[in-house]
Amino acid sequence: QVQLVESGGGLVQAGGSLRLSCAASGRTFSRYGMGWFRQAPGKEREFVASINSSGGNTYYADSVKGRFTISRDNAKNTLYLQMLSLKPEDTAVYYCAADQDDTFVIGLSRPSVYDYWGQGTQVSVSS
Repeated sequence: QVQLVESGGGLVQAGGSLRLSCAASGRTFSRYGMGWFRQAPGKEREFVASINSSGGNTYYADSVKGRFTISRDNAKNTLYLQMLSLKPEDTAVYYCAADQDDTFVIGLSRPSVYDYWGQGTQVSVSS
């Protein structure tokens, strides 16, 4: 019912910036809670940030708070993750996800609440 496609990943130097996008199909994007997750090689999938349907509430993992900003443009059916002051430990495949039930943003830190996932985009940060 919903397809998510991430883009904007790449290779950057430590301290650099990158903006990820997640384009969503469907007419109900504006009703979905959304989240970003990441997975490094050999590691478990990790919560990064979440946002409610209207964009008025956000929640961040402690590891990215103050550096990353999650946002959305419902008119464009697109979710964004602005990443500043990137560190080598930010290196991972980044995934966006959509929750049909618009779970409270703190609850959106749990992967199990999401209904749809993108294929991911690689972010590599060199030191």
